[in-house]
Amino acid sequence: MRVHICVVGRLRAGPEKDLIDDYLKRFDRTGRGLGLGPAQILEVEDKKNGGMAAEAVLLRRAIPDGSLICVLDERGRIETSPEFADRLGGWRDQGRGDVAFVIGGADGIAKELRKDADHALSFGKMVWPHMLVRVMLTEQLYRAASILSGGPYHRV
Repeated sequence: MRVHICVVGRLRAGPEKDLIDDYLKRFDRTGRGLGLGPAQILEVEDKKNGGMAAEAVLLRRAIPDGSLICVLDERGRIETSPEFADRLGGWRDQGRGDVAFVIGGADGIAKELRKDADHALSFGKMVWPHMLVRVMLTEQLYRAASILSGGPYHRV
């Protein structure tokens, strides 16, 4: 199952990018034998400052046809890492070829796109900068692959 992380904004070189690249490399390596991956980041940029509605149009274009859509949203479901791993494995086992994790811009994700999502995931009741959410998501993807493989990375 291919993983697409569809995001608003461009990430420049720096510590966040280094972490994301590291976790994606780990995820691809660990997930390959599990039928997970590869993972890629698809960045969109609203150069006309059209707000959430314009960002939603760009994000929809970035999401591959037929993808299961999971939005990252503070109103979403809070899951433990093992629950997230089970969900990811379940989507794979259902034969989903693509999953798109959608991270909005500074103002979040347009209501219409949230409504069309198959799942909404939250990293807690706090609001996180969207660049940190990328780091947190890629880490959790790697952690999920590690859990599903029985690896030692995740400890309870």
